[in-house]
Amino acid sequence: MQTLTSNLNSHYFQAANQLQKRRRKRIIVYVESYDDIFFWRNVLDDFENDEREFEVMLPSRSNLSRGKKTVLMNTLGQHLGQYMIACVDADLDYLLQGRTNSSQAMLGNPYVIHTYAYSIESLQCYAPSLHTVCVMATLNDRNVFDFEAYLLKYSEAVYELFVWAIWLYRQTRFSELPLNTLNNLISVERVNVFNPDEAIERTRHQVNRKVSWMQRHYPEAKGELRPLKEELASLGLNPQNTYMYIQGHHLLDNVLGAVLDPVCNILRREREKEIKHLAGKKQQQMDNELACYQHSQCPVETMVHRNTDFRDCPAFSQIVASIEKLLTKL
Repeated sequence: MQTLTSNLNSHYFQAANQLQKRRRKRIIVYVESYDDIFFWRNVLDDFENDEREFEVMLPSRSNLSRGKKTVLMNTLGQHLGQYMIACVDADLDYLLQGRTNSSQAMLGNPYVIHTYAYSIESLQCYAPSLHTVCVMATLNDRNVFDFEAYLLKYSEAVYELFVWAIWLYRQTRFSELPLNTLNNLISVERVNVFNPDEAIERTRHQVNRKVSWMQRHYPEAKGELRPLKEELASLGLNPQNTYMYIQGHHLLDNVLGAVLDPVCNILRREREKEIKHLAGKKQQQMDNELACYQHSQCPVETMVHRNTDFRDCPAFSQIVASIEKLLTKL
């Protein structure tokens, strides 16, 4: 039995618009997962007008298939057009610039929009927005941690090894530095939020050891890394923002996870201490205020996934430019 999506294409939705005599043409937007629906709806809201509207959905209504491969690599990718587009995570495909089949499928299709940064999590973890994320989670606006300095130093620590990984992956030599191995090498562990530099230095040390190993074992790369760095810089990657291009889940879980929860715990304890101080000996009032405050809090990871304060991120500007370019074809 054929799936529903095997019979759907841009012409189908064009005909549906004409039959229903819509005032605005409806453009179907396929995304990879449930979390992506909210993200891309938020992005595309700015591009709706009297002539067009978007409907964001998963790629299949007949089964639970999800993910980038479902969106791009199956027959659905061949059916994209003016009335049916796809919005996906860039992953590493953007930096690989067509060296793999998935990179070719993403970059070679004019009806595909991607995140430029690794994923939507990368944008939601944009450093200047993370203080606001903590405020959303704790309802305490005191700034107790410099996320921008932390992620800048982290990026500088892992940049060289990340470039080596891209050099290998562009030659489809993924098994020589698998992504999970790379992630283990660039993790940050045992972070003291009052002195995060110590943890970053431990990461830098193990990264530098691996870079030295790569230099010894791949001498043929010596003349290729500098032009590669220049090309990557033209795409947006530099030593100060490498965190935006590593795997998004890894960034959230193994780089920021070590600081977001401790920072939020500090802010929550601070707010609770303030409530207790203001209540004085009024036990009932204190209990009521503490209960109200605790019910108003949210898990910080939930707030990360609801974060929309990334619109001044350079990668978001690239997304906007690509949508504007696409709309000239619609």
